[in-house]
Amino acid sequence: MKRGKLLNAPLSALVAQMGHTDEITVCDAGLPIPAGPERIDLALMAGTPSLETVLTALFTDLVVEKVIMASELKLISPLAHQALLDQIAAHALDQGKPIAVEYCLHETFKSRTRQSKAIVRTGEVTPYANLILCAGVAF
Repeated sequence: MKRGKLLNAPLSALVAQMGHTDEITVCDAGLPIPAGPERIDLALMAGTPSLETVLTALFTDLVVEKVIMASELKLISPLAHQALLDQIAAHALDQGKPIAVEYCLHETFKSRTRQSKAIVRTGEVTPYANLILCAGVAF
């Protein structure tokens, strides 16, 4: 049995396959998922699992150098936006490397998800609670 914290087999395999600048989209329950990227659907019901929970799991193993979010998140869901910024800042401290945060319009964000190695669907129901994690390097 795997000893680490990230026990979900598809997520663990995804993180192991990531290279520098590869991208993972972590999204709410409503984001349209394009054909192409692997789909890892974790959604069970509204709110379960939350985006925060899934990020916590991914951050146990993934080095992140940049996060991309829809600019609408700041206006429509400011509390969720701040919570994500706090979680990203904590991960930056933990990994010992800064994490850049970029924004784009939601329509651009949806197009950008096509570049992701995988799209991880959560049960999150907060509007615009989606992000793209760009992998960094551990050295």
